[in-house]
Amino acid sequence: MSKRKVCFVITSNIHYSRSKMILRELRRRPDIDLQIVVGGSAVLDRYGEVLSVMKKDGFPHNARLTFSFEGGDSIAMAKTAGIGISEFATVFDNLKPDIVVIRGDRYEVLSAAVASAYLNIPVAHLEGGDVTGTIDESVRHAVTKLAHIHFVTNDLAKERVIRMGEDPSFVFNFGCPEVEYLSGQRFRVSNALVNKIGVGDIVDMRKPYLVVMTHPVTTEGNEQNGRNARVLLEAIHELGIPTVWFWPNADAGTDAIASQIRVWREKKKPEHMRFLKYLPADQFVGLLSKATCLIGNSSAGIKECSYLGIPVVNIGTRQHGRMRGPNVIDVGYGKASIQKAIDKQIARGKYESSGIYHRPGTSKNIAKTLATVPLYVQKHFVD
Repeated sequence: MSKRKVCFVITSNIHYSRSKMILRELRRRPDIDLQIVVGGSAVLDRYGEVLSVMKKDGFPHNARLTFSFEGGDSIAMAKTAGIGISEFATVFDNLKPDIVVIRGDRYEVLSAAVASAYLNIPVAHLEGGDVTGTIDESVRHAVTKLAHIHFVTNDLAKERVIRMGEDPSFVFNFGCPEVEYLSGQRFRVSNALVNKIGVGDIVDMRKPYLVVMTHPVTTEGNEQNGRNARVLLEAIHELGIPTVWFWPNADAGTDAIASQIRVWREKKKPEHMRFLKYLPADQFVGLLSKATCLIGNSSAGIKECSYLGIPVVNIGTRQHGRMRGPNVIDVGYGKASIQKAIDKQIARGKYESSGIYHRPGTSKNIAKTLATVPLYVQKHFVD
């Protein structure tokens, strides 16, 4: 029996960490020939290059693509998406996979979906059907219409994908892979590592601390993203609580946020704040699981923290509409409202674990489906 060639696309550090269990299950299956293509910010050191981590984990890559434009603005995103289509088309034509697997809502993911669809290669999409508040939502839904197999993370997302005209027999809700990664694990965070690879003041992981993860909102422009970052910096600084702050991702507006962080750090020299580009997956989860509160606009606050029971202050529109647990308080970019919400969450303490994104056997079920589901090329709208 010939093996099915499954090509898994990784375009960011977080994509790899959140897909690791799926990759392990695919590697275990004797009926699958696993191919891995790495590109986008996943090959850039400033965002946490993953090839060395993959090598350590025993995952060789079949292709490494460099197509990201610098600039941190909308034109850089658009050009990256355009060049990405060409690069992915060449790689897919060479590898000739039976199916291409992509996840999420990034512009690099859209490139892979377009290239695969035009080459008549079926596309499997992870995390379709979610709603958010930026251009990412449009990309996510566009990828859904290009994809043939859908692995959603919750029932609401499944309903949306079906309402978009997708065949219900090819829409599967096996839960959220990153939440499955947390279940049954006991993660630890290295005090020495956090205070080695970052910049800023020393933060003692054995004492209460905050985690901040704030990324650009691509529809709000550089000026607004910069202003929002400055408000958040002021709010966190005034609280005086030890804080681990992650640099923003590679979306349009990232330079505006990064600039505010640099200027703030140089002028204020805050004694209780440390800034990190990234942490290895296990260390990141360890950091998250012991945090007093997560502040910002990252999906980690919506998904991982729901299962961990970590209090979250979600700011702005970036996660607008995404299904969330009771651990999340939503606020706008006002300093007083942010501080009030953080104080409330700290006083409330840890929440009970929520199972809204968790189902047992997520990765194993996804791998089995990728190996056995009937493949097709021509899509039809299902009324």
